[in-house]
This record gives sequence, structure tokens and C-alpha cells, in this order.
Amino acid sequence: MKAALARWAAITLLGLAGNAGAQPTAPPSQLVLGIVPQFPAVELQRRWAPVVDWLEKACKLSIRLDFAASIPVFEERFLAGQHDLAYMNPYHAVMAYRAQRYEPLVRDGQGMLKGVLTVRTDGTVQRLQDLQGATIAFPSPNAFGASLYMRALLERTHGIRFTPFYAKTHSNAYRHVLKGEALAAGGVGSTLAAETPEVQSQLRVLYETPPTAPHPLVAHQRVNTEQKRCITEQLTAADLPQAKRDWLDEIQMPKPIRAVYGRDYQPLEKLALESYVVHSAP
Repeated sequence: MKAALARWAAITLLGLAGNAGAQPTAPPSQLVLGIVPQFPAVELQRRWAPVVDWLEKACKLSIRLDFAASIPVFEERFLAGQHDLAYMNPYHAVMAYRAQRYEPLVRDGQGMLKGVLTVRTDGTVQRLQDLQGATIAFPSPNAFGASLYMRALLERTHGIRFTPFYAKTHSNAYRHVLKGEALAAGGVGSTLAAETPEVQSQLRVLYETPPTAPHPLVAHQRVNTEQKRCITEQLTAADLPQAKRDWLDEIQMPKPIRAVYGRDYQPLEKLALESYVVHSAP
């Protein structure tokens, strides 16, 4: 395991060095796996390296992890078809399907995704109306539960007018509240649960979005049928040893099931969130 982590750490550094520019499409012999940057790149590398090593060996693949510096950069890459595989939020799955016909392969089947709006535990905010005119931190404009859906609900359903601040990651958004730089922060349940006990103890969930299907792992149409089959079967196998289940828990997919676009993500098209999608980060 240490050898695998060291190897992927080196790959991560190479990937980070090229974050500022566009990444070329990988040759057919190598699959590029893009990860939505909910956490800093070093943390994502730690979480995903064992799973990548497992899939490479089991499916006889070569996979290169790609870590974008921000969610907007991640979006630019999958919309241009630069990722062969990608782990993304539910509305990204809609965007990716429309743009490049990315196919969802697996998603977590243990729970649904809920966006959470957090405030300081010891703060004065008691209800949504207390956020009228406030600065609210979000990871990025198009982070689904944490920002896109959350902003639409606050404005459309609750009439809240606010100033958004885009902090690039969920962790950063939470910390803006703790530092007093925002009155509230958008996130999702899993990223809040991944924070340290110290951070969690200082934050309180004020509001949650309705539940939706969680983040899927998707594949570009150029990924061949056998590769997709093997990846899906490996991740959804019923008899996985505990070590692999621990790895899946780290990537926020503790109980993977097969994903279906029409069942899981096409319903999100009805939310009509296009007016809240930001195509270039402020």
C-alpha cells in the first residue's frame, strides 16, 4: 500500500503542475480519471489511490488520476471530453451526459445526497430569514447540493437575497464561517462528516435540500464495454473484503450500486437549474 501511495503521490504532483492549462486526451492505453475537487488534491489522492490501484490490477487497466485546481476547471475538462472516467456531482452528470454522453456506471446505494447549509453553533443565526443580505460561502457555483441547488432553493423558495462567495472546496467554505468571513456555508452531509471533530462541533446544520441520487462514477463513450463492465462489477461485488470496503468508504461510496442515467439523474433536468449554472468562475 505504501508503494502504491508513493506512486500516486508522484502522479499527483505531475497532475497539479499542469492544472493551469488544458489536459490532452489520454491515449487509448491509459484512462484519465477526473475527481471533482470537494477536498484539497492531496486529500483526494490519499482517498482514491488505493481504489485506482485495485481497478488497475483487477481490470488490467492503466489509470491516471487528474486533480483540477477548482470545480470550474474540472467542469471545463469533462465538458471537453478530456476525462475517460470521472467522479462528479449529480448535476454534473446531467451536464456531462448532454455534452459528451458520459454514462453513469456506479453510485452509492446506501444513502441519498442532501445539501446542507451550515452556520456557527454559537452564532446568532436561528432561521433562514436571518441570512437576508448576508455573505454565504459555497465551494463553487456548480457544486450541486452545496451550491447550485442550494442557491436556487434559497432564492426561489425562501426569498433569501445574499452575496455568494466561492471558496473552491467544501473545506474552505466551512472555514469561512468559522473565521467569520461568511455567515453560512453550503456543503453536503458527507463532506461535513469528513471534517475534524473540532470543525464539526463549531458548525450547525440550519437547512437541508431535498434528497437526490448521490455522486456517480461516469465513463465517456470511448471507454469500451469490457472496461466499463469490469469496473462496475469490481465496485459492486457483494463479497468484497473489509479493506476494499474501507477504500470505498473513503471515496464516499460505501455501498456502490449500478447507476442508470434515466432513473437517477435525468429527473434533475426538471429542476430547471440552468439559470443558476455559472460557466466561468468569478
